[in-house]
Amino acid sequence: MHTFTYSSAPARILFGAGRMADLADEVRRLGRRALVVTTPEQRDLGAQLVDLLGELCAGYFDGATMHTPTDVTARAMDTLRNSGVDCIVAGGGGSAIGLSKALAVRTGLPQIAIPTTYAGSEVTPILGETEDGRKTTRRAPEILPRVVIYDVNLTLSLPPTLSASSGLNAIAHAAEALYAKDCNPITSMMAEEGIRALGGSLGAIASDPANLAARAKAQYGAWLCGTCLGAVGMALHHKICHVLGGTFDLPHAPTHAVVLPYVLAYNARAASDAVTRIGRALASDPNSAADADASRYLHGMLEQLCLPSSLAALGMPAGKLDVVADLVMQQAYWNPRPVERASLMRMLEAAFAGTPPSADLSM
Repeated sequence: MHTFTYSSAPARILFGAGRMADLADEVRRLGRRALVVTTPEQRDLGAQLVDLLGELCAGYFDGATMHTPTDVTARAMDTLRNSGVDCIVAGGGGSAIGLSKALAVRTGLPQIAIPTTYAGSEVTPILGETEDGRKTTRRAPEILPRVVIYDVNLTLSLPPTLSASSGLNAIAHAAEALYAKDCNPITSMMAEEGIRALGGSLGAIASDPANLAARAKAQYGAWLCGTCLGAVGMALHHKICHVLGGTFDLPHAPTHAVVLPYVLAYNARAASDAVTRIGRALASDPNSAADADASRYLHGMLEQLCLPSSLAALGMPAGKLDVVADLVMQQAYWNPRPVERASLMRMLEAAFAGTPPSADLSM
């Protein structure tokens, strides 16, 4: 076994149906005056959190949005300062949790995250922020929420297509963890199990959105995949998605879902063991797992789950792929296969058109 380093993230996890009822007790463990943050789309959840907290809620902000723009954070900071709060409660998906992290890193306040999607950012010490059309990321211990409440009942209202794209977003975290420069046996074990849990549940959720067992399995997988994202560095896939989201405002989870199959095809030769493990985790028949083509399998899932299968369908402007390539190359992340502009452009063109990923992307 090779030499490795593994650092665990010290978050307190509450998992199970009905666990949101524990919110007030968790706030009392951290402070006495909570700021609740969420998105305009999650105002009903925000109102529910405010009611649960009662006198423990000292402020409310429902303006969180995708990619954590710094101007939105500035407005939320005004609310925070005027409320005199001593902790933050984020309810919703990556947008609400991203804003909570941005506030925490500026103030040092502890956070409680209550995720309603499968994005996994609630268990990472990573913050991505967008300013002037550029998305940048950073890691710091204070960015990690202290408490995460996984209440599967809160995911029942997540539409099947959003459930699917959010789940594929989580799978992308685990996929890159398997070939990360600092990968280790612990995160690799969690990554494969997380992919298996999500791959085995997203179809069931699409068929029956009220399937509580499938949603709990997906939430468990999202927790594992997010933990992988927080424990090791990411590679080319995440860099491309940060550029597409920050510069062109493409939707976060669907962009991850579209791009992932092409990056796996690109890295197929350089990270063959990782790609094989991804295919093994996704394949429903263990006896055929060794032959599973992870990139084509994931691309096929887009159609099966009624998701867009191309960057063009997500609103990527035609003729701007060269801009994406330039930005990716300017501050390239480490990747198991060196990133060369010509091969990168070939991959982006395939993703833009939505053509099935092919073996020639790995050359």
